[in-house]
Amino acid sequence: PLNLDVTDREAVFSTVETAVKHFGRLDIVVNNAGIMTMGMIEELNESDARKLMDTNFFGALWVCQAVMPYLRSQRSGHIIQITSIGAIISGPMSGIYSASKFALEGMSEALAKEAEHFGVKLTMVEPGGYWTDLYTSMSYSNPLDSYGTLRDELAKQYSEDSVDSDPSLAAEALMKLVASNNPPLRLILGSMVYDLAMDTLKARMATWEEWEAVSRASEKAIPAPERYGV
Repeated sequence: PLNLDVTDREAVFSTVETAVKHFGRLDIVVNNAGIMTMGMIEELNESDARKLMDTNFFGALWVCQAVMPYLRSQRSGHIIQITSIGAIISGPMSGIYSASKFALEGMSEALAKEAEHFGVKLTMVEPGGYWTDLYTSMSYSNPLDSYGTLRDELAKQYSEDSVDSDPSLAAEALMKLVASNNPPLRLILGSMVYDLAMDTLKARMATWEEWEAVSRASEKAIPAPERYGV
């Protein structure tokens, strides 16, 4: 195994090069490095916010940039981005974590379309709660008294509804994923979060339909000369 700090872009490129020299090629690349900071948006400090984005988003970006030249030349390979149910729905105290996962999915969806021209596959895996080091190593913002009531409500809700699963089950799902000849762009892991994702997307669709008239009325084609001030 090779030690790697994904926030160090130069180290990422060097480590990937070392791995390729040893194995001769890359087949599966899993971006799984992640940290979590819990806190209301107003409570977050700059240092914690930047550290989280550097790890969860930029770390994955550097890895993708480092491996793509090799995958392109091979015209094969599969990149697995471990995102989160937090990339579909966000909530109180998890805003900065969700922001990193939303950003990761935005980048990954673009990369998937770029990479497919070279025979390279990409899948975003969106898991729910699995008992891993993510939870035991998470940090917390300095709480503001104004959010005390909301914080208590969330603590009660999490204690009643939270379900953490065995990570070995996620590993089994990943093995099925990489063995597939036609892997999906996105894969949700977990029954509870599957239902949550479906309910969230249905509610989003209903809102879009409710406001469809306003959405469509806001668009009017502008002739090219007028558009560019000619």
